[in-house]
Amino acid sequence: MTGSGDRKSRKQAGRITCRNGQGERAGLKGQRAFAVARLPAVCLVMLGLSACQSMFDQSYQASISPSSTPQTVEQVQKNDPRAQMGAREHPRIVASYGGEYHDAKTERLVAKIAGALTAVSENPKQSYRITILNSPAINAFALPGGYLYVTRGLLALANDASEVAAVLSHEMAHVTANHGIERQRREEAEVIASRVVAEVLSSDLAGKQALARGKLRLAAFSRQQELQADMIGIRTLGEAGYDPYAAARFLDSMAAYQHFNSTDPTADQSLDFLSSHPSTPQRVELARSHARNFGPEGTTGDKGRDYFLDGIDGLLYGDSPQEGYVRGQTFLHGALGIRFDVPDGFQIDNKVEAVMVTGPGDIAIRFDGVADPENRTLTNYIASGWVTGLVPDSVQQTTVNGMEAATARASADRWDFDVTVIRLGSQIFRFVTAVPKGSDQLEPTADTLLRTFRKITPQEAQSLKPLRVRVVEVKAEDSLATLSARMMGTDRKLDLFRVINALPVGQSPAPGSRVKIVSE
Repeated sequence: MTGSGDRKSRKQAGRITCRNGQGERAGLKGQRAFAVARLPAVCLVMLGLSACQSMFDQSYQASISPSSTPQTVEQVQKNDPRAQMGAREHPRIVASYGGEYHDAKTERLVAKIAGALTAVSENPKQSYRITILNSPAINAFALPGGYLYVTRGLLALANDASEVAAVLSHEMAHVTANHGIERQRREEAEVIASRVVAEVLSSDLAGKQALARGKLRLAAFSRQQELQADMIGIRTLGEAGYDPYAAARFLDSMAAYQHFNSTDPTADQSLDFLSSHPSTPQRVELARSHARNFGPEGTTGDKGRDYFLDGIDGLLYGDSPQEGYVRGQTFLHGALGIRFDVPDGFQIDNKVEAVMVTGPGDIAIRFDGVADPENRTLTNYIASGWVTGLVPDSVQQTTVNGMEAATARASADRWDFDVTVIRLGSQIFRFVTAVPKGSDQLEPTADTLLRTFRKITPQEAQSLKPLRVRVVEVKAEDSLATLSARMMGTDRKLDLFRVINALPVGQSPAPGSRVKIVSE
């Protein structure tokens, strides 16, 4: 969004728009979007597949003030077919990433960084609409027409403004270099695949997510285009007054975070920045080579660390309240008023579309929910065709901790399934447990889920708090051990503390410095 009316101020402000979009949510009326998408193969076999609040004009110069006649990116580029393509795909992208993240302080921070970059970009007339996505994934990308996206997960990983600027300037370079033109040519092939997806997935949100992922595949540029965007982006970074070495530094941080998560076999890499921006040693060295044009490392450019840390202090980290929380072996959702436990040794992955659980011996569990305004009997619902391979004689009515329920067994290929549905109000919650044929773990695994599934009390719901990034000053008596011990939401406290603060092994934060921790 632009700031002032005169030409000079518009260039300085960079035509940055941070505003509320039209992200689509489906399922539980904004509480939780449950639908079928990206299931483990064992569950796909069994299921029938049916189912910026404010506008800122923040430039690098603090003297720029908001305009009384702001222009949106849609107005500025309303006759640009590339902008029309971005506008068309924007709602799907937002839905795929769990909606937009709104926090005035963080939005001002991102708008300030982007405004400084746009003022010196290769095309200062280009307008940008920047959306902070409400996702813990580490990602940033651009759509044709100036639609830029950055996740709150990426902001949490960065350690200063120059690192975020490096990511944004890279994505802006894709826009100004017209790399989207080649993507548009590849669109025809993708449209065919999208039609197939739309016909197969009758679930509205699932279809939108699959289509959005197709658009993200179109965002994968060629190696030559990526390197060109690196070169343009680092030049823009340096000319805007930021540390030009931030690009190489943040590539290293993302690689370290990817390594931290590499032990998670359920991690969805398709929505992560490194899946389309690989951090190879050659690429990092090329980034440093471009940065040397501005001077030796450590002698040029502003990192913007203090105002960046001020801007992300309190940033939501990990699961959002709308998606529920994972605490150890327990999943809790305050708005839905439910909780359940998984067996020891199992890992919970709280995705936008469902809760996925994986365990030893190739065991997989999916938990989601659907609205049931018709109030059908649960035995009829479980036999209504959404379960492939259902054993009809196994369908039976039961109760789970006083709630109406129904269970059934199903079988397909090499897998056996337990399917349980539970009614709570106008919602039906669904557990699907899959084990390899012949396994003796189907009943005990499903039993743990059902034995522990219950309604939570209002007091329990009120006590649930999301994790956030907290910026703290290192005291003289602090050590690496005491600081990392304050981390919450992970069993690998020291490892995660090092990663989010970009601390090499053997290095400790100095007294008086500021570091990030994750806590309530």
